[in-house]
Amino acid sequence: MSGRIGLYPGTFDPITNGHLDIIQRAVHLVDHLVVAVAENAGKGPLFTCAERVDLVEAELSEIKLPPGVTVEVRSFDTLLVNFADSVGAGTIIRGLRAVSDFEYEFQMAGMNSRIAANIETVFLMASERCQFISSRFVKEIGRLNGDIASFVSPRVRERLQQKFSAGL
Repeated sequence: MSGRIGLYPGTFDPITNGHLDIIQRAVHLVDHLVVAVAENAGKGPLFTCAERVDLVEAELSEIKLPPGVTVEVRSFDTLLVNFADSVGAGTIIRGLRAVSDFEYEFQMAGMNSRIAANIETVFLMASERCQFISSRFVKEIGRLNGDIASFVSPRVRERLQQKFSAGL
């Protein structure tokens, strides 16, 4: 694939309106965006990696892309910069919600730059309406039967409710 390839990595457990906000803005910066779903078993995700990939693909099917821009969803379980290199990405896109995110992301970007100096990290600030949304909070609120309708799509809300009603 030629052109500017960007990589937006995350666990996406589940994908939230905040993630979609970053994706909708990132597609204006690249010609091809790979949304990379991290296996990340260490985080103890609620959804399997295959379920998270399916949810992300379903959500992305409804995004209007700029002309000529393509998006794909792929899972990975390797070092992020190695995966970025394997898909030809020259840019890693990271979303920031608050100043507290910046310190961690800054350190990670620095480490990635030392390992793969040819890959740049670009930070996108979350839109004001999405700055407080996190997958962890969405799951906690949903598990306690709180209203998560403004944080996730109806599809994701339904899948979360299915998980919680199954006792997960």
